[in-house]
Amino acid sequence: MTASPLVLSTGLLAAESVVGAAAPATGAAALAWLLIAVPAASAAILLLAGRAADAWGHWLGVAASLFSAVLGLIILAQVLGLDAADRVLGVPLWRWFGAGDLNVQLGLRLDPLSLTFVALVTCVGFLIHVYSVAYMAHDRDRRRFFAYLNFFIAAMLTLVLGDSYIALFIGWEGVGLASYLLIGFWNTADADAPQAEQFTSRENAAAAKKAFVMNRIGDVGLLLAMMACIAQVGSVAYDAVLPAAQEGTISTGWLTAIGFFLLLAACGKSAQFPLQAWLGDAMAGPTPVSALIHAATMVTAGVYLIVRSGAVFEGAPDAQLAVAVVGAITLALGAVIGCAKDDMKKVLAASTMSQIGYMMLGAGLGPVGYAFAIFHLLTHGFFKAQLFLGAGSVMHAMSDQVNMRRFGGLRRAMKLTWITMGIGWLAIMGIPPFSGFWSKDKIIEAAFVGDGARPWILGTIALLGAGLTAFYMSRLFFMIFHGTPRWTTAKDIEGEVHPHESGWLMTLPLIVLSVFSVGLGWALSIGDTFVTWLEPVTGQAGAHGEPVLPATVIMVSTLALVIVGAVVAWVMYVRRAVPTVVQRSNVMVEAARHDMYQDTINEAVAMRPGQGLVLAAGATDHYVVDGAVEGLAKGTAALGRLTARTESGSVRSYAGYMLGGTVLVLIAVLAGRF
Repeated sequence: MTASPLVLSTGLLAAESVVGAAAPATGAAALAWLLIAVPAASAAILLLAGRAADAWGHWLGVAASLFSAVLGLIILAQVLGLDAADRVLGVPLWRWFGAGDLNVQLGLRLDPLSLTFVALVTCVGFLIHVYSVAYMAHDRDRRRFFAYLNFFIAAMLTLVLGDSYIALFIGWEGVGLASYLLIGFWNTADADAPQAEQFTSRENAAAAKKAFVMNRIGDVGLLLAMMACIAQVGSVAYDAVLPAAQEGTISTGWLTAIGFFLLLAACGKSAQFPLQAWLGDAMAGPTPVSALIHAATMVTAGVYLIVRSGAVFEGAPDAQLAVAVVGAITLALGAVIGCAKDDMKKVLAASTMSQIGYMMLGAGLGPVGYAFAIFHLLTHGFFKAQLFLGAGSVMHAMSDQVNMRRFGGLRRAMKLTWITMGIGWLAIMGIPPFSGFWSKDKIIEAAFVGDGARPWILGTIALLGAGLTAFYMSRLFFMIFHGTPRWTTAKDIEGEVHPHESGWLMTLPLIVLSVFSVGLGWALSIGDTFVTWLEPVTGQAGAHGEPVLPATVIMVSTLALVIVGAVVAWVMYVRRAVPTVVQRSNVMVEAARHDMYQDTINEAVAMRPGQGLVLAAGATDHYVVDGAVEGLAKGTAALGRLTARTESGSVRSYAGYMLGGTVLVLIAVLAGRF
């Protein structure tokens, strides 16, 4: 982070966004559809081939991901060679359907934003595929696992490359399905398996369902946004909706509604408040899945949606401010939860929630805020993948244990994992010159720009979040690798462990990711390279804004809080003995251990009222609907039985009925005369 004035646009500063039409793609860019088609075809082959592909299926999955990575980098190089004004290319595919005046064409849009995601998804995805070959080596369903990974990559690439909201929605649902399949991957315990294994299998299935259902809530927002776009513009294509939003064709009221709908969608997919409760449970899947979800695919999709829809939010200041507020709340919430968790993977999950909160905060600050959000998303993708894969290496060495209270001192047995995770730790804390320093700190500086109380509130939250990040990540790093060994022995229910370093298929991706964690942020900061790269999508800020505090003060304060957080963690978890069992603590810590009781709140607000509605509907169906029908039937039957009694077959009875009827008629006639 530099001390120079920050060029950015908040909701209070005017800026000109660029929503350019796409030129026809040529050369390698015209083959961009293969980025999606190849991993999708590989997934189909692996699923259809079944057990016949067990011996080689994982290598087909690796090859498919490598193909997409290589082609993606070639296309990126081609677009980098074009002038900035020419860096928006289109690849038309086919006409999907038409209804009245609505004509939906499917196509791909290649621009700096989508290609940034292509590079992240394919490169990180390929490294995760390589890592998974060894990590899943002894799993009987490794082929199926790689099929799902390939499908995940294809779905995410569909999401970011689509040239319309409907194409994005196809990929959006695809990553939702892929995450469901992978989070619940280990839910196939045999009927005769031990009770503990069957219980874990059911828990994994429940975690997958939880993620799936909560994401469907967000999907309602995206569907409503598309409906509103069709009502106002008659199209869901970016080239139609975004220029209309920018030119004022859509009223501020409708833009605000669309903005809030899109924010709801982003909250579900990116695990932002109040739809963040699924993310911790998503750790039920194999660790490479966690790395893929948190670093390069699912949770980044919401940030992409907000930045892609920048023109909408620039015309809807209230919705834009809501994005920043949601991001600020989530970054603080995730940081607090991360400070109290003992499950290594759940600490990293809370970290992702918090870091995505930073990105959402940046996305709520306008065009240059968009660039900073994507910049941090890119650097975070590499060091978060590194941290998750490092955690998987630790699990591999510790018989799949995740309780950090039973780790300690692992640096002696796992030197390479210790070094690579240490690099990721320094990067996420924002220690210069590691990547996080160049990306996250710019969001913090941008948060201090604006008028009134807003910069003080948002900036202070972002600043304090940096200190909390340093504490909980240092806590994780120290509890795993430093201090006195607290490993389980034969006397413990978990069994004795024998820590050792992982094989080269697992450590090589960690080494490669370390290179990006060290140098990527610095390389892209030279001359504001990355911000300039994104200008064809985010636009160039039309006004200069300076933070309410000098940039140097913000930078020094951030680093000071980071150092304090790390030192406090060192004192608490290295200098002092770490209990091997959880100790009762204050109310705040207990709340953080239970995810701030978000599940309890969700059950009270959504689940129980829904259950009550179901019970009421069932009672209405049984007693009112069925009761009315059954009552009518019983009444008709009773009337029939009463009538049947009059049909005795006796002539004298019939004569009596006739006489009685005649008398009644005469009485009625006579009564009518008086």
